[in-house]
Amino acid sequence: MSKEDGRPGTPKDTHYAKLRRAHRERKGGAPAPRQKPSVPPGEAPADGLVRLYGLHTVRAAIDNPRRKIRRMLVTRNAAERLGIADPSALPFPATLVEPKEIDRITGSDAVHQGVLVEAEPLKPKRLEALGDTPLVLVLDQVTDPHNVGAIMRSAVAFGAGALVTTARHSPAESGVLAKAASGALEHIDLIEVKNLAEALQRLHDAGFSTIGLDSEGPAELEKSFAGDRIALVLGAEGKGLRQKTRETVSALARLDMPGPIRSLNVSNAAAIALYAARSHLGRKS
Repeated sequence: MSKEDGRPGTPKDTHYAKLRRAHRERKGGAPAPRQKPSVPPGEAPADGLVRLYGLHTVRAAIDNPRRKIRRMLVTRNAAERLGIADPSALPFPATLVEPKEIDRITGSDAVHQGVLVEAEPLKPKRLEALGDTPLVLVLDQVTDPHNVGAIMRSAVAFGAGALVTTARHSPAESGVLAKAASGALEHIDLIEVKNLAEALQRLHDAGFSTIGLDSEGPAELEKSFAGDRIALVLGAEGKGLRQKTRETVSALARLDMPGPIRSLNVSNAAAIALYAARSHLGRKS
């Protein structure tokens, strides 16, 4: 039994007791704990450049021969974690800094992990550049960079060969998108098209079965796969696939969810659909 409150089984110094004491102290005039001041993002990068930050993101960018990096800011600890013994030996300018110097550029809310690079964005490819991959993802005006980055990460994890997006109503390459992708931005071909319906028809001509995900789709996703080339088509949060897209895909399918919630965040739906498609293709090989 605790001597503090007389209730059996109650620890002497519980979490809630600490909170109550802190509240009493503040009411009695004691100063509240000081919060670290929030730092807003600084000026935008120079024209034509993007800022990428985070250990996985920057490591992948450094290792990508297509990525042209213009400069790096890195803390001593981050350099060690990246395996960079001598920043001056890198093929681009690199400066050792304190974390607060990167905070002043990205803002304190960005999880930069002590490293930032300024680089030229990767150039999107045309649909003609699509190789012999059996699995691609197509995004119908998904605009949230967090979602697109997360989708890229899943696409790379499940071996998708390309991500097809529309030239308009799609997020530009950015630090937010790249951080959510956790390095995947450097490992997947990004294909940009002007007319999605025409692009889907061209995928059909190339032997792809295009499956549009829809929470009200008439068939379960696993029963909708056909052939040995799959293109998964996902729509934006809220509005889903556009009508023209729905009319163009080979099939509309749903993820079978027996619970009371019948829809998922688009990045979660993409991961599940990729797993199912990869399982189908594995049985075909």
